[in-house]
Amino acid sequence: MQVIDSLVKIEDKEVKITNLEKIYWSKDGYSKYDLIKYYTDISPYLLKYLKDRPVNFQRFPDGIDGKRFYQKNRPDHAPSWIKTFPIASESEDKVTNYMMVEDVPTLVWLANLGCLEIHPWLSSTGSLQNPDYAVFDLDPPGTHFFPQVLEVAVLVKEALDTLGLESYPKTSGSSGVQIFIPLQPRFTYEDVRVFTGTICNVIEKYDKRTTTERKVDARGERIYLDYLQNVMGKTINAPYSVRPVDGAPVSTPLTWEEVAKGKVRPGDFTFKTIFKRLEEKGDIFTGSPVQGQDIGPFLEKLKAGAKG
Repeated sequence: MQVIDSLVKIEDKEVKITNLEKIYWSKDGYSKYDLIKYYTDISPYLLKYLKDRPVNFQRFPDGIDGKRFYQKNRPDHAPSWIKTFPIASESEDKVTNYMMVEDVPTLVWLANLGCLEIHPWLSSTGSLQNPDYAVFDLDPPGTHFFPQVLEVAVLVKEALDTLGLESYPKTSGSSGVQIFIPLQPRFTYEDVRVFTGTICNVIEKYDKRTTTERKVDARGERIYLDYLQNVMGKTINAPYSVRPVDGAPVSTPLTWEEVAKGKVRPGDFTFKTIFKRLEEKGDIFTGSPVQGQDIGPFLEKLKAGAKG
């Protein structure tokens, strides 16, 4: 990365950068420069999870203590080389030009805008109606519940194991755990919600520490089993996306052995420490031999049970 005045020369593109000294994490003293450097260095691991997917961003132009907002549309001032993918709204008469993040220049340009969180769709542009991941989002009422979240994650794994399905956990980067199930991209989002919702309902009945209650005030101190992220247009933060939390934690893939032992904590993995982990373990998600799995038999049994 070669800096030329206020331009950064990356690959064959020049990216304008500004205010590199601006502090984004006030308690840690981490700056915009640190954010840009992190996303540049992590790009070989991160970009593969963004390729061919529309992406949402959460921007923090004044750091994590300032205003925040989500952005989907490519802004008018974006460079001409920023790729987009138009998606028409089903409920409104408008088209959203989602930005596609498939190279380092785009990643750096977004980091310069204060984009901390990166949220790709669960489906790709070639099959928007059919997700290639199902996801369980285990959301506790506070960070001190994380050991319990790990225990509940094991319950989800055991349920998926009985169906012969491989699953892959990661920290949310904040207080929760997200479990991904690679799917054949032939099921609808509704199919996937039925699949994940059924498993969550079973776990809720089995473990009283959990709930599928959508209203936050009604959950109490229970862990929310969120399967409603499996909706077209909803998103989950990408592996290695940094979070707007003190310490700059990173959403990090875990092994099931680590989850079962219950000793990991979200703060263990930050944008300063993640590279040592990658040197030691590699990219655990990419190391999976599973490309896409079939939940058709499970859905057929559900339908047969409903008819019976």
